[in-house]
Amino acid sequence: MTSEGSSAGHGNSSDAAATPATEPTFDASVAHVARVYDYWLGGKDNYAVDREAGDKVAAMLPSIVAQARADRAFLGRAVRYLAGEAGVRQFLDIGTGLPTAENTHEVAQRVAPQSRIVYADNDPLVLAHARALLTSTAEGDCDYVDGDLRDPDRIVAQAARTLDFAQPVALMLLGILHHISDTEEAYSIVRRLAAALAPGSFVVINHSTSAVHGAAMEEAVAHWNRVGTPSMTLRSPEQIARFFDGLDLLAPGVVSCSRWRPDPSPVAAPPAEVDELCGVARKSPAPTTTPPA
Repeated sequence: MTSEGSSAGHGNSSDAAATPATEPTFDASVAHVARVYDYWLGGKDNYAVDREAGDKVAAMLPSIVAQARADRAFLGRAVRYLAGEAGVRQFLDIGTGLPTAENTHEVAQRVAPQSRIVYADNDPLVLAHARALLTSTAEGDCDYVDGDLRDPDRIVAQAARTLDFAQPVALMLLGILHHISDTEEAYSIVRRLAAALAPGSFVVINHSTSAVHGAAMEEAVAHWNRVGTPSMTLRSPEQIARFFDGLDLLAPGVVSCSRWRPDPSPVAAPPAEVDELCGVARKSPAPTTTPPA
């Protein structure tokens, strides 16, 4: 049930004047997925309620910590590819949770210091940490917007303060779409966001499933939905693949996030599969029609 985000995303602003005078409040009495994920990754931005929920899920699904790490490693490989080989210089990262090591802007700006990144989230704790911790290179820019994934038009409008949507943008939707319980609504959100992107842009998604561990994953998520927030909805590989409809899916397609272009390893066997599927796709130019002679 790996998930990095809340119901939107996270970020830091290079525009300090936009920071509210008072920090937002948050509920420390209920386990939150962003803090539990932080706990699984060895972070310190979590509470006893998060650790208790995380330990219970790990007891039910021992692979969850490896899954969280594989999920984070996929982010790094995808961003390195996009900022490097694909030449992308703009990133819109929606719902990636609490800042930790190897955040999107750190990976992208290490490859291309002029990269511009906008994080979006509606979780108060995430936004508070983002303002304090996510800082840009001098050559690039790093901003955050407070927005809910269910209002994609507002996120795009706010992100346009920093990003030029007439140029390619990499849209990152990692660990977020499984928090949208209505599958058709989730598809609609991705279509609306993709429609705002210029040709040559990319869409990066990962999403929880039970295709690998079956009942153990389903029971762990059912427990999470009783004790934590936000709730999660598992989807099949076929349902997850549909998020890329209308886009050009890059090789190796929709796979376990541990197996998306893994880094070279001396171990001959492929990495173990985890219940988090992912894919990277490109938005092609609209086909041109040749006028009749």
